[in-house]
Amino acid sequence: MSHKKYITNIDQIPELNRLEEHHRQKLKAVQKRYAFRSNGYYQSLIDWNDPKDPIRRIVIPSADELQPWGELDASGESLYSKAPGLEHKYPDTAVLLVSDVCGALCRFCFRKRLFMDDNQEVARDVSAGLAYIRKHTEINNVLVTGGDPLLLSTRKLTEIIEQLRAIEHVRIIRIGSKMPAFNPFRILDDPELLEMFKAHSQPNRRIYLMAQFNHPRELTSEARRALDLVLQSGVTVMHQTPMIRGVNDSAEVLTELFNELSYMGVAPYYVFQCRPTEGNAAYTVPIEEGYAIFAKAHQNCSGLARRCRYTLSHATGKIEVAGLTDDQVFFRYHRPADPQQNLGELLAFPRNPEAFWLDDYTDPQPLASNQKSAFC
Repeated sequence: MSHKKYITNIDQIPELNRLEEHHRQKLKAVQKRYAFRSNGYYQSLIDWNDPKDPIRRIVIPSADELQPWGELDASGESLYSKAPGLEHKYPDTAVLLVSDVCGALCRFCFRKRLFMDDNQEVARDVSAGLAYIRKHTEINNVLVTGGDPLLLSTRKLTEIIEQLRAIEHVRIIRIGSKMPAFNPFRILDDPELLEMFKAHSQPNRRIYLMAQFNHPRELTSEARRALDLVLQSGVTVMHQTPMIRGVNDSAEVLTELFNELSYMGVAPYYVFQCRPTEGNAAYTVPIEEGYAIFAKAHQNCSGLARRCRYTLSHATGKIEVAGLTDDQVFFRYHRPADPQQNLGELLAFPRNPEAFWLDDYTDPQPLASNQKSAFC
């Protein structure tokens, strides 16, 4: 199968033919609810002889996705929509949703609503969003995301970057992408993309590539070459990943991931608590367990890798899991949506090993009560 070939139906995966028919029908029911997409390169990374293969778990549908739990917009992103395709949650940061396509679709995606037929959050015409950014001079940082911006043509992406670069108060442009993991040939085979990066990532106005790698197995020789070319183009590369049950819920796996990235000059930035998005029940690790894994992973990392934070992207802001005692769990508002109310606020709650989201500590009827059976 060509590395460029995209797959949008599980019937196109010959390895799934070995499944019993009732199991295939369950997966088709999942696919009907939540879109499936992969590609030849990423499929080639799956060890089909390992039923617990992490790459398979990232991209291949699971019947567990139909377990009732969560909601489609778990972080309340719609609350911060200010123009078509434009979100403004933090005072100095705007988010441009420019694509509703990815190189493959993570089964635990927190924006899976974007890939549903009736979604209108993504704007192919970004003019209204750009006009909003021009008007709001407090915005110095724009995250271009989706979907995956690197699924746009280089011409279209260049148009967006050029218009952002022309706005004097926008000093940082971030591009959120998993293409270095999903299909690094998008970078390796397109010198024009690298030339665009080189032209617009300037010494005092950098472009940042926010690259998502969930597991060390994604760091293939092709992915490493692609990252190196991006770095050589003058773009700063940062790393982020959610913690996912059955993928990276292991201190050893996270340590290897952090170290390998930092060796390449890619800075680990955030590990996110998997959001309580509809369909994500079986992929989510309880907060306290996740933090314990994260903290242990740090023990064998250099100080460069230890800059990473374990956070929740909550409707009220980005909240860091700050620590545990025998009796309490501590959170800190790292980026509050309303800095007048929550800036630097420290929260302490009694330990709750079944808590999957901040609301599980504050709501008398927590989400965790719906998920308890998922791992029994």
